[in-house]
Amino acid sequence: MSRVIAFCFLMLAAVLGYLHIDSRPAWAPFAVANSVNVEVVKEVTPEALKNTKPSKNGSPAKPSVAHPQLDWLPDTGAPSVHAASLIPLKDGGIRAFWFAGSREGAKDVVINSAVYDSQAARWSAPTVVMDRITAEKGLSRYIAKLGNPVPARMADGRMQLFFVTVSIGGWAGSSISTMISEDEGLTWSQPKRLITSPLINLSTLVKSPALQFADGRSGLPAYHEWIGRFGEFLRVDAEQVIDKRRMSSGRGAIQPVIFVDDAQQASAFFRQTRSSSLAKQIPVSQTGDAGQSWQASEDIAISNPNSAIAALSLNNGTRLMVLNNIEAGRHRLVMVMREGSLNDWQVVQVIEDDEALPNDQRREYSYPYLVTANGSDAHLVYTWDRKKIRHQYFSSAWMKQAHSQLPVPEQVTPKEAQ
Repeated sequence: MSRVIAFCFLMLAAVLGYLHIDSRPAWAPFAVANSVNVEVVKEVTPEALKNTKPSKNGSPAKPSVAHPQLDWLPDTGAPSVHAASLIPLKDGGIRAFWFAGSREGAKDVVINSAVYDSQAARWSAPTVVMDRITAEKGLSRYIAKLGNPVPARMADGRMQLFFVTVSIGGWAGSSISTMISEDEGLTWSQPKRLITSPLINLSTLVKSPALQFADGRSGLPAYHEWIGRFGEFLRVDAEQVIDKRRMSSGRGAIQPVIFVDDAQQASAFFRQTRSSSLAKQIPVSQTGDAGQSWQASEDIAISNPNSAIAALSLNNGTRLMVLNNIEAGRHRLVMVMREGSLNDWQVVQVIEDDEALPNDQRREYSYPYLVTANGSDAHLVYTWDRKKIRHQYFSSAWMKQAHSQLPVPEQVTPKEAQ
């Protein structure tokens, strides 16, 4: 009898899966800008950024751009904070989200938000966007813990927030919920749970920014941590998952970030979770059909200690990542940069570095998140020792000056190239 029940269950799953796939809308290309002017970015060291070009009389020129602006997200009084994210606002400000509580996964964890006034260069007082009890009421299910808020901009201009909820077990038992705001994050709709599977809707998490398809739907990078550790690409229409595709396999790659090259081409970089015998580098997958299928590619030869990556493309084609470029620990955080068509990433800013300190004095700098407000600048937030969220602003002028100080690449003659 048990075999008959199991067979019927499998048949039901197959039928539901077929109906789910058969009802999917046609896949759309990525939404991309009409034109991109690419600036070539070559090797530059952190020391080079501190130097200035000599003037005509041989004396050092005065620096024209200040260092990145540093501050903190507002203190909520919680002893533990983590997983900050950002989204540009229509008025030029930046809204941040992060979770805070007595510790990660505790029942008192809430999702906070605050707004950065770009003109005044200061943050507003924090507000609570979601807590466990509110999530329980809205989702009509028990919620044990909250985490990983990720904002997105819908095609119609509304703001959407994805976040992780857990009803039982650890993060491996997560699912993704979402809610929508029509007033730039001041108020929110009732949360709804995304259905990523018609049967077992568990072990799906979110960490990285969404992107847009040409048909107005969103592409949400997600990942699993139960049985396998792999990335998935969700195609989302408002509060409904209408398709999903596997981005990696096995147990070695989670928390994908995506760089879109054109309407069909994109690359996904992952946080590595490999066994100790495998390379501690950045796994890569690529798509040539707007995310319908993904193929594993050669690693990016940058160290990764099982820690999240932030990624950002500027309007001129320059690409940035912020990451822990060490094989173990999270005590060093850097910004790396490359020109759009190259894989030659170069460190342009050391953001935090406790390498010189004894192991027991090193802090954790992790979970970076990047956005641009005007297409040529960058706002960065990251966890600072699990006690604060650090905010750094790299202005358009800072980026331009960094580019201007890059060495001119050597010319290769046809004879040398042979």
